[in-house]
Amino acid sequence: MRSIASPRLGPWLTSLFQVFSTRDDHAGFSTTLAIYIARQFMLSTLSMVLALTGLVSLFDFIDLLRRAATRPNVPASLVVKIAALHVPYYIIYVLPFGILLGGIVCFSRLTRSSELIVARAAGISAWQFLASPLACALLTGLLTTTGISALSSNMFRSAEMLDQTYLRTGGGPLTLNGGALWLRQSDDGLVPHGVAILHAQDVHLVNGALNVSGVSIFRLDDRDRLILRVESPNGALGDHQWLLHDTSVLHPDHLPQKIGDMTLPSDLTVGRVQESFASPDTLSVFALPGFINLLERSGFPSIRHRLHFQSLLALPILAGTMALVSAGFSMRPTRRGGVARMLGSGIAAGFALFTISKVAEQFGESGALPPVLAAWAPTGAGLCLAVALLLHMEDG
Repeated sequence: MRSIASPRLGPWLTSLFQVFSTRDDHAGFSTTLAIYIARQFMLSTLSMVLALTGLVSLFDFIDLLRRAATRPNVPASLVVKIAALHVPYYIIYVLPFGILLGGIVCFSRLTRSSELIVARAAGISAWQFLASPLACALLTGLLTTTGISALSSNMFRSAEMLDQTYLRTGGGPLTLNGGALWLRQSDDGLVPHGVAILHAQDVHLVNGALNVSGVSIFRLDDRDRLILRVESPNGALGDHQWLLHDTSVLHPDHLPQKIGDMTLPSDLTVGRVQESFASPDTLSVFALPGFINLLERSGFPSIRHRLHFQSLLALPILAGTMALVSAGFSMRPTRRGGVARMLGSGIAAGFALFTISKVAEQFGESGALPPVLAAWAPTGAGLCLAVALLLHMEDG
């Protein structure tokens, strides 16, 4: 096959054919080709991710300027700072689409220049020369999940605090949510493995202190049987404890008994209560598991946090899936025609996966789907599509 193909190529493609045909006898594929395609893929992907991030950040900056225009005391430098703090978050957001579009640009360019055709003529299958782009995509997704997500959570939290303080009305997430507060926490003060259920009719966050009024606490044993009930007109959350004033204790089948001030140990702090109402994007992938356990022990809903955690875990696989999808839609030889239609179909497939992911996310937040299924279903659907396309192109 090599002796037939080489004379028909031009001098440049013939030399390229000879380079790609140089294989590593131990690995069974061309190391030169793998490095070359990986470099081209990463350059296209990083360029597309940066371009999309810049575009999204520009719209975010314009929106912040619009909101800051109604507040004359907010300087433009603060708007720039908030927009800059949002950048790592948008990198994570656009990464799958950057890999999809970057892969389409990379593979279509290699196909038009006949470089992939030469590689195929050298006996290298699509599965072999896609190994290095797939590895790069998986590594990029892994670094994003472990590294950029930690940076993004800290910067996004700072941006949310600045936004809440200077550009929004209200005193914080607790004030915005309003209403009663229900929480469940461990309580070993009366019996081992006991539980305390706290209900406060009104909650206020004043000067960093969480004040509650109309407090009722139900202290249960490990079988959820009522031991006693605590009533207090007001209290506050201190350093890992609830401080209750003018407290009355009610035992089953007994009259109320006033005991004055009372403290109840708690795993919660004011910061953690605020975080429970805040966006899951303000927590890194390393902090989410422990915080989810804390929310579940305290009775706060943790669906959004569990969904966000599973989405971060699925990001490396989603990145690899997008690389395979881009290859399946862009490696069609130009002599067969319909290239523009195939590229358009690839972009449409990417946005279809985005729509599926958002629909699944809404089902997950509503509780109709388990968070694991809602986060991993779009990735699984995209992977099935990519494998089907590559099997049809390579073996069909």
